[in-house]
Amino acid sequence: MTNKAAAKMHSSSQATIALREEVLQYAKDRMAMDPAPLDGPQSLEYLRKHASGTITETGLGGHKALKVFDEVLAPACISTDHPGYLSFIPVAPTEAATLFDLVVSATSVYGGSWLEGSGAVFAENEVLAWLAKEVGLPKTSGGVFVQGGSLGNLSALVTARHTAIQERKKNKKKLPKRWSIIASKESHSSLKAAARVMDIDIVLADVDDEGRLRGKAVLKAAKKVKDGLFAVVATSGTTNFGIVDRLDEVGSAAKKLGVWYHIDGAYGLAGILDPKSRHLFKGISKADSFIVDPHKWLFTPFDCCALVYRKPKLAAAAHTQHGEYLDALTDSDEYNPSDYAYNLTRRARGLPLWFSLATYGVGAYRKAVAENIEVAHKIAQVISKRKDLKLVREPELSIVVFEKEGWQLADYQKWSDRILAEGLGFVVPSSHRGKPNARFAIVNPRTDVKLLTQIIDSMDEK
Repeated sequence: MTNKAAAKMHSSSQATIALREEVLQYAKDRMAMDPAPLDGPQSLEYLRKHASGTITETGLGGHKALKVFDEVLAPACISTDHPGYLSFIPVAPTEAATLFDLVVSATSVYGGSWLEGSGAVFAENEVLAWLAKEVGLPKTSGGVFVQGGSLGNLSALVTARHTAIQERKKNKKKLPKRWSIIASKESHSSLKAAARVMDIDIVLADVDDEGRLRGKAVLKAAKKVKDGLFAVVATSGTTNFGIVDRLDEVGSAAKKLGVWYHIDGAYGLAGILDPKSRHLFKGISKADSFIVDPHKWLFTPFDCCALVYRKPKLAAAAHTQHGEYLDALTDSDEYNPSDYAYNLTRRARGLPLWFSLATYGVGAYRKAVAENIEVAHKIAQVISKRKDLKLVREPELSIVVFEKEGWQLADYQKWSDRILAEGLGFVVPSSHRGKPNARFAIVNPRTDVKLLTQIIDSMDEK
């Protein structure tokens, strides 16, 4: 590519200005939809037929490329911010957060170091400090926004193991042949993945009849580990049911064992903002680290996970990368976000949440989370009154799981496919103890009882 050709890609020519306006108008139109179409996946054959050949030597031009996205690619993606998107954990970014996500890209902010992005880092740290305060950690706490909960959990556990290694070396104790962590049988799959990546063992502790990890179960599981236990992981809001472990008991058990206490709050920790639900999180302040995904229940665009440490210096000791070209950063005492997780280059992904919180205030967030939980409990009451429906268990936060009498997996799947095709909702079949069921994950403030009732009613349609 000649210098002239390369410069053309970054110029402010009439064509570039026109494309800029067209793209911004597309974004405006998409954000103005209330709601946007639910849409759905297309086959590989369809996409090959309608969207192949877009990467060429000369290019299609921005207008044609945007048209392919608008007419073919975007409709082949389910709108995760649709109020009827109730599978997995949806996303429901505020308008302010979405707008500022555009700003983050437009301003080319680098969020890896204080030297290059001190303003962005400061704003992100304001949010992390607020989260730490809500949990009850000291003012000296800190952390970083990473891609998602899986990376957050991994980085926290890497810090925990590094800290355990240093403690053993300091006390001149022999290192174990294998390191281990304890987590609940209901814990997220990312912990098993982290164990594989770290080449450690994960001991899955039993849960009580309500699906919660308790302190006694942790101590019982610890007996299975001869040596090398370095962390206990609790969950504040399981993905399947939204159940919060007995955080106080688990924290006390971790302290008794003398190991790191990490809390995976990717989905449910945001529930602490609801005054009526706050009691569920008793003992959370005992955590050495925790995560929460703002793209799940703090109304922020993908991808964003807040990872917070009680003692961030321990994380920096585990994660800071060293190299001659990095000396200008690592030799300083400045706060470099790249030092606190397994990442180096990073976008300032915490800024959309900062802007949204600064725009609407924490009170609006508390109200939105509380209303989601209220909607979950109301639709649970509707379900419990239907003779053909049965709650698998009463909702705790904003996840509702229920069964329809006589239905097998094929029935749930057929219904799921039909309501997605109709644009009514996205509810993939789930299961518990080998039995299929339906599951609502409610984190969108626009998801109401009326829509949920309509989705339930559709189960009787042929």
